Formats: sequence, C-alpha cells, structure tokens
Amino acid sequence: MTETLLSYEDALASYDPALGLEVHVELNTATKMFCGCPATFGGEPNTQVCPTCLGLPGAMPVVNGKAVESAIRIGLALNCDIAEWCRFARKNYFYPDMPKNFQTSQYDEPIAFDGYMDVDLADGTTVRVEIERAHMEEDTGKSLHVGGATGRIHGASHSLVDYNRAGIPLIEIVTRPVTGVGERAPELARAYVQQLRELIVALGVSEARMDQGNLRADVNLSLAPAGSGTLGTRTETKNVNSFRSVERAVRYEVQRHAAILSAGGSITQETRHWHEDTGMTTSGREKSDAEDYRYFPEPDLVPVAPSREWVDELRGTLPENPTAKRARLQAEWGFTDLEMRDTVGAGAFGLVEETVALGTAPQAARKWWLGELARRANEEGVELTDLPIGPEQVARIQALVDDKTVNDKLARQVFEGVLAGEGTPDEVVAARGLAVVSDDGALSSAVDNAIAANPDVADKIRDGKVAAAGALIGAVMKEMRGQADAGRVRELILEKLT
Repeated sequence: MTETLLSYEDALASYDPALGLEVHVELNTATKMFCGCPATFGGEPNTQVCPTCLGLPGAMPVVNGKAVESAIRIGLALNCDIAEWCRFARKNYFYPDMPKNFQTSQYDEPIAFDGYMDVDLADGTTVRVEIERAHMEEDTGKSLHVGGATGRIHGASHSLVDYNRAGIPLIEIVTRPVTGVGERAPELARAYVQQLRELIVALGVSEARMDQGNLRADVNLSLAPAGSGTLGTRTETKNVNSFRSVERAVRYEVQRHAAILSAGGSITQETRHWHEDTGMTTSGREKSDAEDYRYFPEPDLVPVAPSREWVDELRGTLPENPTAKRARLQAEWGFTDLEMRDTVGAGAFGLVEETVALGTAPQAARKWWLGELARRANEEGVELTDLPIGPEQVARIQALVDDKTVNDKLARQVFEGVLAGEGTPDEVVAARGLAVVSDDGALSSAVDNAIAANPDVADKIRDGKVAAAGALIGAVMKEMRGQADAGRVRELILEKLT
C-alpha cells in the first residue's frame, strides 16, 4: 500500500526532525557470547548450537572475555566512560527465534556510556553525535519464511528457524537524539553509520559487513513543530542494512510523518520495516517501552568489573582517530579538499586506503573507485562495498596498467569481466585477449597502413607539425582494437616520418 508523503521541502518548512540511531555490531569472537559454540558465519542451519545457546534447562552461561574486551575498546574509541561495575539483565519478550524467551542484554548498567563521535559531512561540516551508551548483548536466531513471494511472514506457507546466530556477541551503540540538523538529517545518518563502520573495522573487532548482518542500523525518527524545541513521537525502522538505505529511510520517514501530522493525525510509536525495492517502510509492531520488557538482573551471570589498569591498557591499543587519519592520508595522498570530501562522501575512503596499501598510486585508486566502480554501483543501486570486486582486484588491474599489459581503455573491459564473475583480472585479460600488442612487427604494419590512409596528416608531420601524430595514433589504435601501446606507436610514427 502506498502511503501519502509530503514533499521533503514542505516537511522541513513545518517540522524539525530528531534523529536517533541504534547500531548493532556483531563481534568477530571465535565463540558465542555465553557458550563455546563457534561464532562463524554461514554454517549449515542449527549445527553451531548447544544447550546454553538453545536455552535448555540447567545450562549455565559464562561471559566471553574477548567480547568484554571488544566492548571496552569500542567504548573508549567512542570517547565513552567505562563502567567500573556493570551487569547483565534479562529482556523478556517472545519471538520464535528467541530460544530462551528472553534476551541476555544490559539495561540500566551498560559497560560504556556518555560518549560522542564527531561526524564529518560532505561539505566539511562537523556534527557532534552524542553516544548515550554502548552495551553488550547476544543476537537472536534467524527465521526463514518459506512459500511466499517476498520472504516475509505474510503470505508464507511455513517458517523455519536457524539458531546458529543465537548467542552471537553483539554491541549495541545508542545515540542520544540528534536535533538541529534540519534537512541534513538523512545525510548525517548515513555519514554517522559510515564513520562508525570505519572505526569498528579499524578496531578489528568486527568485519562490520552490512550485507552479512555484522552491522545493522535501527533508525529512530520523530518530528516536532518547527521552533518548538520539543521531541515528537518516534518510530524505529529496524535492521537497515546499507548506508544508502539509512539515508533513504530517514528521508522517507520525515515525509511520512509530516504528511500524517499535517493532515491532523498522530504518529504511532512503532517499529517499521524498510523495503529496499520500493524505498518504503511498513508497520511492524507497536513499540514497547522499557517497562514492557520486564527487565531484571540475570541471576546466572556475575557482574563485570573491569579494572582501571586493564582499561588503560586497552586504551593504548586504540587505532588512530578517523578524523585525524583522514587529514594525515589526505596530505600523504596529495588530495585536494574536494577530492577527499568526494572520496569520503562516496563511501570509498576505506577502499581507496586498502588499494593504496597494496601499492597503487592514490590518484589511480581514487579514479577507479570514484569513476568506473561508483558508476556501476549507482546503476545497480548498491554500495561500493557490495560490488563483487575488492581492493585486491583493483590494485591488480592498475598493476596491469602500470606494466603496460593493458591500457586504461582495456582496463575498463577487465573491470567488466571481473564484475561479471569471469575470474581474476589476469584470467579476464587472458580469456578476452585484452593484452596490449607490443610486437614491433605488428605495430609497424599498422603504422604503415595509417600513414598510407592519411597522406595529408603524414605530410604535416614531415613538415614538423608533430602534434598531428595524434590522428595517426588514433587510426592505429582503431585498427588494433585499442590493444596497442600508444607511446610505442607514437615513437614508430615519428621514426618513419621525421
């Protein structure tokens, strides 16, 4: 069902948005949060389970020490205070993928709290996003709805449950309401999640791949009358799994809320589902308040009390601040402010960094990620990180250009082949016959043909107008289907005519 939307401009003229983000980070520990089951992705359903993560009677949980360490490091990187004493609680609610009928989480005593992240927007503006808390919890299982057209429960003939994911360690990072950003709320939401992901990857605590659910964002949005200084009723759009979708979900909810409020209606506090294909949200369930979850302390787990010495030790392991790192790399790479803003805004900073680390010149890495690959991502409506190509392949393609195996034009065909799943860059070059022809015999013959076909141009070159050689080079490249070394072709032309 299509909902009525107010234009974005009209919505912002009448209402002030308040934005909140809850980001779940799936940690890359070897085992689950409270048991010894492997925490690897992609196992056969229900093969990575035990009595503890299945919630069977008598099973006793034990806290994963590595998960606590990761939580502290995340909290420190977000400028949070680290609790000297905290504990877990039982969050009671029913879903088929909750084997215990409660989630072991942290409630009023999180391990990290009162932090912030300074988020850089595309035009260089910095917005401070305050972090309310970062707490530890466990993930749920996964329901699979079978028989319908959409993969959702509506219209499905039956459902299956895979508990492999139940008990995977999570850190939930919750912001305070962000106000005063007006029309830039969608942009800020995207930039925050992008920068947070960069930080998580730099910490090494998670792969933070949104396509695999390692990092998931819940988008909270409310509107209040412009200038009122109050907060409206919020909705929470659950499990948004790409940067682009985070931005689109905020914009959509602003327009939807505004249409309802302008018509005299009221907003229902509820969870919403984001639909990537339609760019819409739909109602999930009325949102519970904290008291509805009947939180109470988890009696089977001892409190967590990290020593100040340990916290200080972990502080020393933190990576470079992302903002300082970007400034340093911009200077090292020789990027202008505009080039760096475009790189960050396109979500390509980390990809360019990894490609440069593999030996590619910074401008070459930027050219491919923000040119050929950004165009393909835009056409397919996906993030750069979702394309079936990574820094290793990009670096290898540029290496083939650098050693003159292919030229820039042919390199674009190599990208096409890699993106189409035809193999590695070298395999694509071999299979498609894309290698540059460097044999002087073949090139000399093509040059002779070009000179014979363009006598007027040849005469200009003989008369000293060397710039005219470009026309003959173009003719040779056409005959050789772009597979000639343009530099060597130029040398042969001048040898023959001067």
